[in-house]
Amino acid sequence: MQKLVDFADLVSTWTGKLFAWLIVGLMLVICVEVFKRYILNAPTAWIFDLNSMLYGTLFMMCGAYCLAQDGHVRGDFLYSNMRPRTQAGLDLALYLLFFMPGIVALVYAGYGFAAESWRIDEHSNVTADGPPVYPFKMVIPVAGALVLLQGVAEIIRCIQCLRTGEWPERLKDVEEIDVVGDQLAQSTFVDEASRKAAIEQAHSIEEAAHQRSAGGRK
Repeated sequence: MQKLVDFADLVSTWTGKLFAWLIVGLMLVICVEVFKRYILNAPTAWIFDLNSMLYGTLFMMCGAYCLAQDGHVRGDFLYSNMRPRTQAGLDLALYLLFFMPGIVALVYAGYGFAAESWRIDEHSNVTADGPPVYPFKMVIPVAGALVLLQGVAEIIRCIQCLRTGEWPERLKDVEEIDVVGDQLAQSTFVDEASRKAAIEQAHSIEEAAHQRSAGGRK
């Protein structure tokens, strides 16, 4: 089961990193359109559709990554003060009762929407020369399948926590604190002792904040 968890984490992480580059494409499209609209007075009719598709794809395809990194917002004060086994039991029940049926329904319905869109060669009807919609609709079942895979990994994590009493480690990714460390390392105005003290303090603040918001899951 651990191999499945590691595989799901790896797929979710690299998929999220890959599709995160869409934000660069979205920025370029917006900048070009602003230039065309206000400088050249030549707006593009279908640019709003393209922006929506880029942002929607980015949002959906990074969902599994966010789940793999335990990055979804959890605002329940009671949950954050529960023991790990209690958290795992609650999570497991919610995954089985709500998460899995909902995501399976999303994949099933999304595949039907995408298949019909491909069959009729659907294009956006907002403008006369609207872009094709079927590639964007295909993102729905693909993103749902990735979230479903990661959901299975999270269920396994819950079972492991119920057995051991501790949450298993997750695949680490770059965090804000790493950026702080790099910036301090490159600074010529901070000595080594001050740099280490600043990084340790930042780590302490980050860990305390994470324990309050996520119940000390990591």
